[in-house]
Amino acid sequence: MSQPPSGRVSDGGPDTEVPTCPRHPDRVSYIRCQRCRRPVCPECQRSAAVGVQCVDCIRQQAKGGRPQVTVFGGRAGSDRPYLTIAIIAICVAVWLGELASPRVFQEVAFAPALGTSEPWRLITSAFAHSPHQPMHIIFNMLALWIVGGYLERMLGWARYLALYLVTALAGSVTWLLFQPVDPSDPGAWVPVVGASGAVFGLFAAVIVLNRHLGRESSSMIATIGINAVIGFVVPNVAWEAHLGGLVAGGLLALAIAASRSRGKPALAWVAIVAVLVIVLALGVAKYAASPAPVLIPFA
Repeated sequence: MSQPPSGRVSDGGPDTEVPTCPRHPDRVSYIRCQRCRRPVCPECQRSAAVGVQCVDCIRQQAKGGRPQVTVFGGRAGSDRPYLTIAIIAICVAVWLGELASPRVFQEVAFAPALGTSEPWRLITSAFAHSPHQPMHIIFNMLALWIVGGYLERMLGWARYLALYLVTALAGSVTWLLFQPVDPSDPGAWVPVVGASGAVFGLFAAVIVLNRHLGRESSSMIATIGINAVIGFVVPNVAWEAHLGGLVAGGLLALAIAASRSRGKPALAWVAIVAVLVIVLALGVAKYAASPAPVLIPFA
């Protein structure tokens, strides 16, 4: 089998030049940048309002003027979801630490009896995963990579981080509401870890925001439904955390969508603070109505 000269094809008539990406000359591309009209391969494509733009035009535009933003305030054309990558890296590092020493798990896991003396565990537990169940962290990090990067680009890093942390906290607090906190009850010392609450919050946000934009989310709804069933069938799954994160994520996404519709970006931050206050109030109320816990080490 023979091959025509590189960059040319023969169709029986005059040779026709094959369009190749300027940054990757070995890659043929029939898609062109909407600004410079040069061919652009999939790796160099960036979504634009209409069609795609190449990375060179995106960078040139960023240098020459005010950066473009998405409809929800994220930075248009951002290359990588660095915050999502950082969260995944932290979770993996903590998990490896748990494998190396049981002490790491004991220091970051949340148990109801520890809430008043070490309340930060409500958040740190969302960055830890079961050291004995690799699928726990694999599933959560895969889901976070898929939906987290999408939302980070859409919302911008600040609102995305707020969404992640508030839904993680909402998941922990919702789980707490269904648990005993009396130190004399062995159940008060049962620890919980995992980013599932935050991940379910991101699931809900994707559905709400996609609906606002007229985009399809049936696969995400199916994923939530499947995991809802798993939470009731498989033992030792904190379905309460999933529920709390889901509700908080949906509420925050509704507020973000409303802030965009009304042209009032500050409304989204008001809603974030309001949901945070409600979540914290629920946690305080749970402890106020229960015997005061005391600090003792994990068994």
